Amino acid sequence: MDRRIFIALALAGLAPVADAQTPTAMAPPGGPTPADLLGIVGEPYFITWLNDFYARALAQGVSRSQLDRQLSGLSPDPRVAALDAQQPEFAKPVSDYINGVISPQRIALGRAKRDAIPQFHAIEQAYGVPRDILIGIWAMESAFGANQGDMDVIRSLATLAALGRRRPWAEGELLAALRILAAGEATRAQLRGSWAGAMGQTQLIPSTYLSSAVDGDGDGKKDIWGSAPDALASAANLLAKGGWKRDEGWAREVTLPAGFDVGLTEGPAQPFAWWQAKGVRRADGQAWKAASAAVPCVLILPSGAGGPAFLLLPNHFAIRTYNNSLAYALGVGLLADRFAGDGPLVAPWPRETPLSLTQRLDAQSALIKLGFNPGQPDGVVGAGTRGALRAWQKTQGLPADGYLSPAMVERLRVAAGKM
Repeated sequence: MDRRIFIALALAGLAPVADAQTPTAMAPPGGPTPADLLGIVGEPYFITWLNDFYARALAQGVSRSQLDRQLSGLSPDPRVAALDAQQPEFAKPVSDYINGVISPQRIALGRAKRDAIPQFHAIEQAYGVPRDILIGIWAMESAFGANQGDMDVIRSLATLAALGRRRPWAEGELLAALRILAAGEATRAQLRGSWAGAMGQTQLIPSTYLSSAVDGDGDGKKDIWGSAPDALASAANLLAKGGWKRDEGWAREVTLPAGFDVGLTEGPAQPFAWWQAKGVRRADGQAWKAASAAVPCVLILPSGAGGPAFLLLPNHFAIRTYNNSLAYALGVGLLADRFAGDGPLVAPWPRETPLSLTQRLDAQSALIKLGFNPGQPDGVVGAGTRGALRAWQKTQGLPADGYLSPAMVERLRVAAGKM
């Protein structure tokens, strides 16, 4: 007799059994655990986590049969553990990132895709997101569907949950993936993706698949893996839910007048007329479109005062629904502009020096010591670090662009060392 059936019979009189096939969570104290019954072997941290997760997943409505089917024989993926722990020693500057994203080959491929999907017009009409933005996401996320990731999403998310650094998020995504399988939306073999659980041609995480995946080709399925129209329509739906505004742009390169207060960077959003009154102009010399002229914009200087300047419209932040990264959203938007026929930026990207992890951590620690809180030092130069740096730069009479260069790191080290 199968061991699990034997234990099910032994336990039948002890408690109600919702799914008589494998009542693993009903084992008495000292009896076999879910990990025992499912043949889980390996690291103790993974076994401990799985036993706890199994009971909580049952409480959240996942059936025993589904849990047993998908978790049986599971083990942590060492590739996921290695990638989760990895912190790049050097941070890639925005200029390097953008120059790597926008290549002549990718622009040519993207332009060829503009008329390659018959459903594009219907998708644009339904969600208001231009095809060029969707092609930009398609290019960035999977090289137009060619690189979707080959890792088992269930195993990846279970590993991330067991590791603990992002446990609540990973467990939520694992539950979502189990619900996709239980609903028959996809097979386990289809659930392949990145080490962090992103799936398909436009790399949706499982919870986003459940909330935003749609049928874009009319075949009654939501196949973001094999159907480009489904993947692109799903991306459009996600952006629309993230606040995308029909007929508005996403950003524009601008020029700043001499003596402009760069401390206004990443400050409150203001309509273009407000920026225009301060001497800000579109870099291409054209007039602002009527649909965008009254929309509040945020000024950014991603490479500091020596690089290109942009006014970001709210649609920029809708792109960040995908990846809350300034560089990522710039990459998608600038690619989209090139697909639509725009030329390169007017202002060239400066030559930037990558910052080491030590430099980034030192700068954040120095800002804290100087009384300007960037948040917990983590080596990530985000909005908190840039805001703290701008505030400190103002006190020093420096251009307050919030740009952390190697020279600025040294200034901070010296200033903090004097205290």
